[in-house]
Amino acid sequence: MARTARASTSAGPTLAVVAREAGVSVPTASKVVNGREDVAPETRRRVAEALDRLGYVRRPRFDTSKAPRMVDLVVDSLESSGSGAVLHGVEEAAYDAGLEVVVSAAPNRSRPAGPREVLRPERGWLERLVVRGSSGVLFNLAEPTAAQYAWLEQHRIPFVLIDPAVEPPPGVVSVGAANWQGGVTATEHLLRLGHERIAVVAGQRRRPDSGARVAGYRSALTSAGVRHRPEYVRHAGFDRAESRRRMRELLDLPVPPTAVFVCSDAMALGVYEVLAERGVAVPDDMSVVGFDDLPEARWVTPALTTVRQPLSEMAATALRLLLRMMDGHHPESTRTELSTRLVERASTAPPRSV
Repeated sequence: MARTARASTSAGPTLAVVAREAGVSVPTASKVVNGREDVAPETRRRVAEALDRLGYVRRPRFDTSKAPRMVDLVVDSLESSGSGAVLHGVEEAAYDAGLEVVVSAAPNRSRPAGPREVLRPERGWLERLVVRGSSGVLFNLAEPTAAQYAWLEQHRIPFVLIDPAVEPPPGVVSVGAANWQGGVTATEHLLRLGHERIAVVAGQRRRPDSGARVAGYRSALTSAGVRHRPEYVRHAGFDRAESRRRMRELLDLPVPPTAVFVCSDAMALGVYEVLAERGVAVPDDMSVVGFDDLPEARWVTPALTTVRQPLSEMAATALRLLLRMMDGHHPESTRTELSTRLVERASTAPPRSV
């Protein structure tokens, strides 16, 4: 009877039919359709298979013919200057394309992310996405859960990751910076000044951007024939307070470094604080190179030499890729990298011994 009823309706299968096919209740099937996460993985799989098998199409709750196209931007924080650069890039590109942008932040913003924490879009966000009628999503550092990825794929809502904090799943489109080359550039700059005792204060061990920057640092040392010292590599989880602790450890070594490459400008500010606390002058006693080129890099004294990560350009590129995906075109490559460059200021100089 159920299959006869489905064949006789031109509107397609109802949610009740899908629920019966999957052997679940209608509310449970509704949770899966609306992206709710409080559903067991096996139940979610059965419902998803039934949706595909029966050709169920979720009806929009809005009139798309009367609304401008809209995209969502989910960021890790609305407070950092890095997020401000991303917002600027998305805003300009969206204006040129005639798109509206809705911005939201990952939860738990009352405290900094821990070294192994991945910030997720909050529960209920997917339901609001459907109600708003967004045609695509940009994620900046905030990473979707496996269930959210599956929901977006199932509902054919394209999405792009900007500067992803973890390695994206296969096939997921992302835009980032040339982090490895940035690490090489920062280290080569210090080597040219005559430094050989060069330390690195890195971000999170498992983040791909942090790993690439450290790999670039090591590659530059190897190419220059400079011995790599394992004790000079410290991880601070992209946390300013943690970077202070790691810099104190470096200064307390029997043979401390004469220069340090810090893998974010925010951590470099923490390094500056420790150097001032210990009476170590920048750059006379310690050269410092950051990474990002945030506004703070120009405001500190001395102004910070840093590797510019083109955050606004990365965000604009991601928006343009998303727009093409919304029009049915999938990029040939899932990873787009924009070049980095060194911005020389006043925080580096030859070591005193030279």
